[in-house]
Amino acid sequence: MGHKIHPKSIRLGYIKDWESKWFNLKEMPNFIEEDYHIRVYLKNRLKLASVSKIMIERPGKYLRVNIYTSRPGIVIGKGGQGIENLRKEIETMTAKKTFMNIMEIKRPEIDAQLASGNIAFQLEKQVAFRRVMKKTIEKAMLAGARGIKVMVSGRLGGAEIARTEWLKEGRVPLQTFRADIDYGFSEAFTAMGQIGVKVWIFKKEFFKKTAKELTEEAKIIVDLDTLAKQTQAAGLDVAMEESKQTKT
Repeated sequence: MGHKIHPKSIRLGYIKDWESKWFNLKEMPNFIEEDYHIRVYLKNRLKLASVSKIMIERPGKYLRVNIYTSRPGIVIGKGGQGIENLRKEIETMTAKKTFMNIMEIKRPEIDAQLASGNIAFQLEKQVAFRRVMKKTIEKAMLAGARGIKVMVSGRLGGAEIARTEWLKEGRVPLQTFRADIDYGFSEAFTAMGQIGVKVWIFKKEFFKKTAKELTEEAKIIVDLDTLAKQTQAAGLDVAMEESKQTKT
């Protein structure tokens, strides 16, 4: 059997951060459940707003919710009415003073969650799955992605037997910790059944050194070696002189 791990969870603490930022051992079960209900509620309310992720922070007795979306205007609403209604409803749910921030995603083409959601939406509209996959890959590569893999599973094209199909372009190094791999999962509810959509996008590689940086490091190492040899030679000369003086 294949042993698979979530590409975000394996990078937590290295290049990825938690989506819930708080620590309270006593209230942990209640807070985890509350975070789950907040996320489910917001995702259902903001289905058309292209929400990628929802980050929750708990500084003291307050609650801060950061919504990452490619359509901030839909979330904010006319004159900020939409965001104000959401804030009041979350305050009612949690009984805590709530602050809400809207973060705009500048390049939705290389956001894996938005890409998977877009594929699922088009599959529900009965668009051919291969065509949707190819178009998504093309857009991501044009937007600057270094690699992308798209996988769909289920009764594809209305077939009686469920199967899995996938397409890949570029590099997607899942086992390289320094690789910034964005992962997204969505589900399409079609007349023939449920279809799962997974997207992996390789954005960039952290800590990768350029040829110029490597050359500079090599020069520093050579200089340090030379300095160490000179110091060692000087130390030997001093020791020789001291031994001569003691003999005389």
